[in-house]
Amino acid sequence: MTVTSEATTSWKGTLAEGSGEVSFVSSGLGAYPVNWKARSEGSTSVTTPEELIAAAHASCFSMALSHALGQNGTPPESIETTASVTFVPGTGISGSHLNVNAVVPGLSAEDFDRIAEDAKSGCPVSQALAGIEITLEATLA
Repeated sequence: MTVTSEATTSWKGTLAEGSGEVSFVSSGLGAYPVNWKARSEGSTSVTTPEELIAAAHASCFSMALSHALGQNGTPPESIETTASVTFVPGTGISGSHLNVNAVVPGLSAEDFDRIAEDAKSGCPVSQALAGIEITLEATLA
């Protein structure tokens, strides 16, 4: 089965002075403001394309890791992943850093590191981001 997900952004004005709103069409989760100031300077109240990519990367990696651990015969009790996507104005997106903490009974730290690295490269969002550096920090609790 093929699934297509949709989001729509409405924008008004110039890049520097304008603003927009991104709406999650497929899920109906809502609409969120976006603007250049938040993207280039940071914000705690306005989202950015990089935050949306980070959300996609963190969730995709967590799913890939959960699947790989299950196939290894060591299903996780829990996985918490943070993706930090870096944007440099004038250059673009320069990287994504995955920081994962997991509780996986019966698994050695060495095996966890190997499986996490494989999940990083196998994650479809990681594959879509192949043009940037993707780093991983994995901790087994």
